[in-house]
Amino acid sequence: MSDQIKHECGIALVRLLKPLDYYKEKYGTSFYGLNKMYLLMEKQHNRGQDGAGLANIKLDVQPGKRYISRFRSIDSKPLQDIFGHIHGRFNEVAGGDRQLLDDPQWLKDNAPFSGEVFLGHLRYGTYGENSIEACHPFLRQSNWMTRNLVLAGNFNMTNVDEQFDLLIRLGQHPKKKADTVTVLEKIGHFLDEENEAIFQKFKRLGYSNPEITQRVAKELDVRNILTRSAEDFDGGYTMCGLFGHGDLFVLRDPNGIRPAFWYADDEVVVAASERPVIQTAFNLVAEQVKEIDPGHALIVKSDGTISMDMIRKPQEKLSCSFERIYFSRGSDRDIYRERLELGRSVVPGILNTIDHDLDNSVFSFIPNTAEVSFYGMLKGLEEYHNEVKINRIKALEGGSEEDIRKILNERIRMEKVAIKDAKLRTFITQDSERNDLVAHVYDITYGTLRPGKDNLVVIDDSIVRGTTLKQSILRILDRLGPKKIVIVSSAPQIRYPDCYGIDMSLLQDFVAFQAAIALLKDHGKENLIKEVYELCKESAQSSTGMVNHVQKIYEPFSEDEISAKISEILWPEGLKADLQIIYQTLDGLHAACPDHRGDWYFSGNYPTKGGNRVVNRAFVNYYEGRRVRAY
Repeated sequence: MSDQIKHECGIALVRLLKPLDYYKEKYGTSFYGLNKMYLLMEKQHNRGQDGAGLANIKLDVQPGKRYISRFRSIDSKPLQDIFGHIHGRFNEVAGGDRQLLDDPQWLKDNAPFSGEVFLGHLRYGTYGENSIEACHPFLRQSNWMTRNLVLAGNFNMTNVDEQFDLLIRLGQHPKKKADTVTVLEKIGHFLDEENEAIFQKFKRLGYSNPEITQRVAKELDVRNILTRSAEDFDGGYTMCGLFGHGDLFVLRDPNGIRPAFWYADDEVVVAASERPVIQTAFNLVAEQVKEIDPGHALIVKSDGTISMDMIRKPQEKLSCSFERIYFSRGSDRDIYRERLELGRSVVPGILNTIDHDLDNSVFSFIPNTAEVSFYGMLKGLEEYHNEVKINRIKALEGGSEEDIRKILNERIRMEKVAIKDAKLRTFITQDSERNDLVAHVYDITYGTLRPGKDNLVVIDDSIVRGTTLKQSILRILDRLGPKKIVIVSSAPQIRYPDCYGIDMSLLQDFVAFQAAIALLKDHGKENLIKEVYELCKESAQSSTGMVNHVQKIYEPFSEDEISAKISEILWPEGLKADLQIIYQTLDGLHAACPDHRGDWYFSGNYPTKGGNRVVNRAFVNYYEGRRVRAY
């Protein structure tokens, strides 16, 4: 309901383990692998609004034949563009001959995207350009099959400068200072070294060059390549890589920040960013789909051998809690339950805010992604209401059946008070004109409230900047004439930047930060702002002993004080209703999502040294008036 939080990128991988004819015979199609990739990517399209890409590798291809295919798109409908292009190429190569299209071996010999290994990526740009060159998968090419590298992932690195400098010390000349480039070239460097070491080993033993090529493909140590490459990675990441001869890996960071799931049987190995998409695509139950262990890599050799190898020592598991609150699809069994609990756990705060007056309160949600937490909120309200009804029935003296029935028939008043107009697009960029359009993005349902008498309680996933709330949503809701508007965030106050993937990088944009700064000024504590600036500036010069100094900004105030100030900041001019904004607590979050305790954007407790460095830099940028990314 407030400003949209950008989603995470998504990955999808399919490795066919049987000969291609097997799938044609069993499933009746030459496009079994491609069709599964489409399902995996389409079911994760919420993770890719800025572009997508697909790569394919053919195994055991003779020299002179193309074995790597890649196509990327930044079209408004990138998946339709990609898969339409690929099927167009099939028809073009086969000349529309249905018999040839039904022959998987002919397709492999003659058409792109007809091999055994697929890697797909859905891009949600967290920062900067959304050009075709920013779309994964990335390709590092070589005339040596085993030196080719295709890379895609869901990651942000906090120490790009150090990685860039390391590449220079290795003798490279990187074309760009970006985490995608540094990661690709660093893995590529150690891939080259591994190739060279095996080549020299067998050269000394008298093998011919063609024989050595075959030995390299068999003996390439993927675990060693990744261990050397990832030794000093700092960030949240799930990286997928394909080598030209067919080895592949899916690597996850030591804290398990970014999600990664996998499944394997005797026909296929599959990996994706979300569990339910694998379940849907392959008709599985939740228990069949596993998580890739933090700090480990799922490795599949070109001969189909599968292993889970430790690349870096696992640290405390701090998986991103925003995946549970907002990013991942709510069709996951555990995520659905967790979102219900997030809604249920804010009920005590809601009841206090409305003075426990359920008779004169209407409950709703915006946007649709908050629907599950809304159901959880209703369950919690109903549980409270049932206790109220029990006590009222007990208190009846000589009450009739009709009196009891009247109490039993009381219900929580829930309504769909706002409906988004999907046809309306805010394409005008000038603020004055655009704000007028934004104010009409939602249609309200008239007649759902009793003007001047009812409270309106609306739950949202999260509130980041609050600008959309102030500019449009609150005014829209005010048209219904509520006595009081209560906005409930199922997530805690967002106080700090995320540097591991989410597009939340500028401290000054967070309404919770604005509220804390305003409170410091209200209480005559401006000196703390300068003190934190000096600490952050000093910290930026050091690479050791890194701590988050920005936490000091919030320490003088309670969560309730900051929430009250947020309500004041977001109160639009002319609002007739009273306004109160309340938030989930950190304890409530952890109780709802016990296995996903990554909460640095709420608590400031970053799992890596680079995270603390980023938040301190972000404060320096704020203090110096620079609207630039801190990583």
